Amino acid sequence: MSTLIVTLPIAPPLATAQFDYVLTPDGRTVAGHSRVPAALLPAVPNGEVVAVVPVQALSWHAVQLPRGTLTRNFSKNFLSESSSPRLRAILDGLLEERLLDDPAQLHFALAPGARDDAPVWVAVCDRAWLRTALQTLEQAGRPVSRIVPEFAPQDVAADTATGVDNNAMDATGAASDAALHVIGTPESAHIVFANASGVTVLPLSHTSVVLAAWPEGAAIVAEPAVAALAEGFFKRPVALQQNAQRWLRAAQSGWDLAQFDLVNSGRTRTWKRAAGLWKLLWQAPRWRPARWAAGALVGVNLLGLNAWAWKERAILDDKRVAVREVLTRTFPGVKVVVDAPVQMARELAVLRQATGGASNGDFETILASFGAIALVGSAPTAIEYVANEVRFKGLGLASSQVADAAGKLKTQGYAVRSEGDSVFIRPEVNP
Repeated sequence: MSTLIVTLPIAPPLATAQFDYVLTPDGRTVAGHSRVPAALLPAVPNGEVVAVVPVQALSWHAVQLPRGTLTRNFSKNFLSESSSPRLRAILDGLLEERLLDDPAQLHFALAPGARDDAPVWVAVCDRAWLRTALQTLEQAGRPVSRIVPEFAPQDVAADTATGVDNNAMDATGAASDAALHVIGTPESAHIVFANASGVTVLPLSHTSVVLAAWPEGAAIVAEPAVAALAEGFFKRPVALQQNAQRWLRAAQSGWDLAQFDLVNSGRTRTWKRAAGLWKLLWQAPRWRPARWAAGALVGVNLLGLNAWAWKERAILDDKRVAVREVLTRTFPGVKVVVDAPVQMARELAVLRQATGGASNGDFETILASFGAIALVGSAPTAIEYVANEVRFKGLGLASSQVADAAGKLKTQGYAVRSEGDSVFIRPEVNP
């Protein structure tokens, strides 16, 4: 399933705003990336559009929710639970003193798999900005199905939940766990560090490099545009990583910031769940053995069905050949076999007429068969013979007697039916 990953611009997305995008056919490889206006973004008719919120647009807060706030199956009922007005009111109260802006002007989103018996991360951003960006994409015919953060705390836990191999090396060969990321442009470069303690974003400067408590020995991953600056400030080599690779990795997380007032209709929620489950089963490394097993099972079944069909077809062909051989051996005058049973019946009828033999359809044969089962004292008032069918009138047989006679004559190849006081007997026509 193709996925269009669009990074939302920090500036208000006016009609002339440029959107960075990444197009991926399988969620793991980059098929294309560029920066274009919203109207020129690639279309993904059968895929999904994922919006990436830049790290500078989000703030992160760890809160302890009151017991009973979330259901035990919150991770399964995430979208429905995260739209609860009661939960939103609780978050407003918990974060009111930590925020500089009015909570009513901000959008909140809980971490995936949140529980009320442990601290949970809450992502916060400007509600009007986010709504405007999403509306711009929707007006351009690119409605967003999922919203993810560019960086998020507890990346290891989140990636484990979604099946992403977070211990893998990135495209540059550098491990991206607990790494210092240097992003942006030479004029506006930032250092980003995300771990279980949160997300730290500082401008790239001598002060931030020297005074900030960065972990010793942490790998440094930088975009090509700011790689030289990063090496100059940190005095050690850095690994290169394109921003497209970073956004692709962000889209693989289990986050979805579309919560509360951004949750759409029930149909959209159902589509999100189905799309997320399909993406997990189809792409997650931990499900790779199951995918191989399912493919092998389907392949074995297809081979088995084809072998069984071939065997049955061979048996049927052998029977057809045997029937043809019986026909041509019994009647050597038949040179071309089109329908062996029909031709056999025709040749038998001709032979019977030539030798004067009786057939099941002759009057005498039918009369003799009926006479063998006729009830004593039951005599017809009239007998008619027309087109291999004999009609006995005035027998006065009950329906049970007719059914008993039909069962006995059926073994001899005759069909029996009754109409009023008449009973009809004729040879059965074999298909």
